[in-house]
Amino acid sequence: MFSGLFRKKARPAVHVVKAQLNARLQPMDRSEYFEEGLDDKLRATKTGEIVGGGTMQRETGEIEYCDIEMKLRGDSPADAERMIVATLEALGAPKGSKLEVGDENRVVPFGVNEGLAVYLNGTELPAEIYQRCKLEFVHAEFDRLLEGHGQVFSIWRGPTETAFYIYGPSFDEMSKRLEGFLQTYPLCEKSRLERIA
Repeated sequence: MFSGLFRKKARPAVHVVKAQLNARLQPMDRSEYFEEGLDDKLRATKTGEIVGGGTMQRETGEIEYCDIEMKLRGDSPADAERMIVATLEALGAPKGSKLEVGDENRVVPFGVNEGLAVYLNGTELPAEIYQRCKLEFVHAEFDRLLEGHGQVFSIWRGPTETAFYIYGPSFDEMSKRLEGFLQTYPLCEKSRLERIA
């Protein structure tokens, strides 16, 4: 007779999703550029929270991609997925990224930015160039030349190269804006460019 009075409220369903970002970011850069803004949005909308993140590395130690794992609450996971994708794209997620919906084995592709990696040769230039020229100056010049058209999101220092990972709307435009500097600054001699998104 009184059993109905003591029924527990049903907890909202929990869905686990993972955003795999086609971005070569160090963990602290992943947090700064994507996790913090996404977590703020999830909490503000009471949609869920970030519960983890990871970085996939190649055998060389260079980053391949990174991911952000989330728990979503509520009965409208499709709405939450659209919000996550829109938020990550607004934050500059590169093309080739995807949202993996774990309990449904479903993948949602997303991304807006293109990616450019500049690899500086770290072993084959004269010693005085490495002593005289600074990576900090290269970083600052890249961001200055790309202003409004892209920016350096992360840097990787490998055993023979240093890579600057740059994302923006157009690979061709970013390449063109950096071309003159890459051809004239001594530390950029023997550098190479790679499209990464």
